[in-house]
Amino acid sequence: MVGVPLSIAASLGAALLLNSPLARCKGVFRTALFAPVVTTVVAVAVIWRYLFHTRYGLINYALAHLGIAPIDWLGDPHWSMPAIILFAVWKNFGYNMIILLAGLQGIPQDLYEAARIDGASIWQQFRHITLPSLRPVLLLVGIITVAGYFQLFAEPYVMTRGDPLQSTVSVLYYMYEEGFKWWNLGRASAIAFILFVLILLITRVLLRLARTQEDAA
Repeated sequence: MVGVPLSIAASLGAALLLNSPLARCKGVFRTALFAPVVTTVVAVAVIWRYLFHTRYGLINYALAHLGIAPIDWLGDPHWSMPAIILFAVWKNFGYNMIILLAGLQGIPQDLYEAARIDGASIWQQFRHITLPSLRPVLLLVGIITVAGYFQLFAEPYVMTRGDPLQSTVSVLYYMYEEGFKWWNLGRASAIAFILFVLILLITRVLLRLARTQEDAA
């Protein structure tokens, strides 16, 4: 679940940059950042496999200039899942970015003007105005992101097929293997039901936490 906070942080950071009054060509950047969401997973996964290549990948090429030895991103069990998570964050953060951008544009600018007059810093404005105003939107984004990472399938299927040493097997990929590779349909159905229950429980927990914070405020 490391990918959930990373994805939300990347989405929020991109949304804040696009919502900044100093930003230029917002339409171009908004389209460019949202483009990974609508691209074909298989095509971009193949490209990312080349980026992660041990000998010829651009990522290791950049690390070599920093004096870091090449990393076997997709062949080392310690690095394979972080590589998959990095790809998944890049692939999916644009969807949440659009939702958060809509939430940011719905915050009244009078609040920021009043805070600036009172001498509030940018961090204080973000902490006391932006985050509280975005709480319902962040709740929605959190639920969508958690459900999305529980259903992670295409990325490990295309890039690693669950290897090395089954270190990149996600819940949905495990269900696929049990149901369509080994034909253990009963076990695959049980995994699907457990996955549904997990997503439902996490959603209820997030909703309860949101209500608790609203009551405390």
